Amino acid sequence: MNPAGRILALDYGEKRIGLALSDPLRMFAKPWKVLPNNGLEQLVPQLRVILEEQRITLLVLGMPYALEGGNTAKTEETQAFMEQLAANLDIPIVPWDERYSTSEAIEELIKLGLDWKQRRKVQDAMAAALILKNYLENKCHHNQT
Repeated sequence: MNPAGRILALDYGEKRIGLALSDPLRMFAKPWKVLPNNGLEQLVPQLRVILEEQRITLLVLGMPYALEGGNTAKTEETQAFMEQLAANLDIPIVPWDERYSTSEAIEELIKLGLDWKQRRKVQDAMAAALILKNYLENKCHHNQT
């Protein structure tokens, strides 16, 4: 097994947080689950359990930049969330551009034939998987971080 360990990707949302996992070799990304966003007090203990159980060694957080590349209120909210996670979790956290992940996730789920109710349950995890897939393709395979 690769000593690098798995990567957990988060698609942060005000109501829900989508999670995706890499395989231990960091080659594949798969949608995993969606957690309700009920605040850090509930989220941090859940994440600690996940990090330990899944042997996560890196956290990738989708960062919602404006389409032209600048910051929005959502970017700043997500950056504050990342800072709070960093203060509460003993793991490296990397922000990753997620400008198109949700719309791409919805397109993929439509291709799979899911109706809007079915899509709504899994689109956050699918968005996290697309963030992770993009990260793996761009980061890991170029410089093996």
